[in-house]
Amino acid sequence: MSNRRDFICQLGVLAAAACMPQRLLAFADVPKQRYKIAVIDLMILKRQKISAFQLAKDIGADGLELDMGGLGNRETFDNKLADEATRAAFLAKAKALQLEICSLAMTGFYAQSFATRPTYQKMLQDCIDTMQAMQVKVAFLPLGVQGDLVKNPELRPAIVERLKVAGAMAKKAGIIIGIETSLSATEEKKLLKEIGSKHIQIYFNFSNPLKAGRDLITELKILGKKRICQIHCTDEDGVWLQDNPRLNMYKVKETLNAMGWQGWLVIERSRDARFPTKVLDNFSANTAFMKKVFQL
Repeated sequence: MSNRRDFICQLGVLAAAACMPQRLLAFADVPKQRYKIAVIDLMILKRQKISAFQLAKDIGADGLELDMGGLGNRETFDNKLADEATRAAFLAKAKALQLEICSLAMTGFYAQSFATRPTYQKMLQDCIDTMQAMQVKVAFLPLGVQGDLVKNPELRPAIVERLKVAGAMAKKAGIIIGIETSLSATEEKKLLKEIGSKHIQIYFNFSNPLKAGRDLITELKILGKKRICQIHCTDEDGVWLQDNPRLNMYKVKETLNAMGWQGWLVIERSRDARFPTKVLDNFSANTAFMKKVFQL
């Protein structure tokens, strides 16, 4: 009798599956990934170019971090995505290739001063407007060379004040702004407390503690789950991730798992120093390794 019940149940499952829409059936056996792997349009030499999506797909990534465009002496970013038709084309391409846009990056602040630019609020608002139009939830804001709080501690009051403004803007928009600093994790905790906004978090970069001689695993543990919005998961250029002796990615995964963190791991560098312009080779190798570690 039990065999008959089992058989009837199996028939029911098969019948239900047969009635499922094909687009749902296709994903029925695909587990939701705790970690997703992305590349950066700027670093794959496709800054704000729609062809970045196909290259990201060829590389094997799950998504793309898009740049807001150059800054220079402009009052805001040279942002092609401010155009509605361009945005629509980018979104359509992402959908067609089944790629996600994990974040928008304000990399113009790597070289420009967030502490002194008079139109910083316009820049932030332009980024936030683009995020909302494209349904992106995380922005990347590097404090950069001129905003280095280790070398220029006198800029701290101005930067904190501006990040408080940024936090209020981000809260209103329902997004997160992830900052990258040169500070240790302990000092970043103090900085975030001073800013006082859950909408300003750390966009962690593995290369920063590694370059400074700090222990990467300890830094992650100090910051904890709730202070890290996304991660640039590479080191300086030199060798691929799989060959890097100072970056144990399996230990990183173990640590992030223990922290309860999940989200986007975004590949920035770790290019083979002998062939830095071989984009497909460098980023495909690093993406494949990251997927082997974090998704298998």
